[in-house]
Amino acid sequence: MEIQIGDKLQQVTLLSKEGNNVSIDIDGEVYNVDVAMLQNGVYSLIYNGNSYKAELTKGEGGKHYTANVNYSTYQIDMLDSQAKYMRLRKKKSNAVQADTITVPMSCKIVKVYVKPGDEVKCGDTLFTMEAMKMQSNYKVASDCTIKEVLIKDGDTMKANDLVMKLEV
Repeated sequence: MEIQIGDKLQQVTLLSKEGNNVSIDIDGEVYNVDVAMLQNGVYSLIYNGNSYKAELTKGEGGKHYTANVNYSTYQIDMLDSQAKYMRLRKKKSNAVQADTITVPMSCKIVKVYVKPGDEVKCGDTLFTMEAMKMQSNYKVASDCTIKEVLIKDGDTMKANDLVMKLEV
């Protein structure tokens, strides 16, 4: 999973969890940490023999957190597959919406919100997909009209399957 802490983007992978002992990989460096929840949102962390108290507060939408650790505050955003995909597309296309939409990975279509002929605005959600037990909303990068919808609720898709055609 990718997380963004301030302006820094990091790849984080949970390697193992046994009791309170957690092993995580952050950008290729492995950390072994003893983590214990003290109370709702407050954690005790022991890393390399040093003890830390961390407070984690969930923001709106469930993917934004504020972390307070040793008198420092960090803004953390969990980047789901859609945010990651849109960031990559934005780099490639400078936020211009393509006239076709493909799914970025194998997934299940949870809900389709549009039908042919609908006019949508930049940022509108077209459908919700589920991959790796996480749901993501697919949003358009610019105003457009839905020409064709090739999916329905419950469909199972493979990476790069065509799901919609648009008039940009």
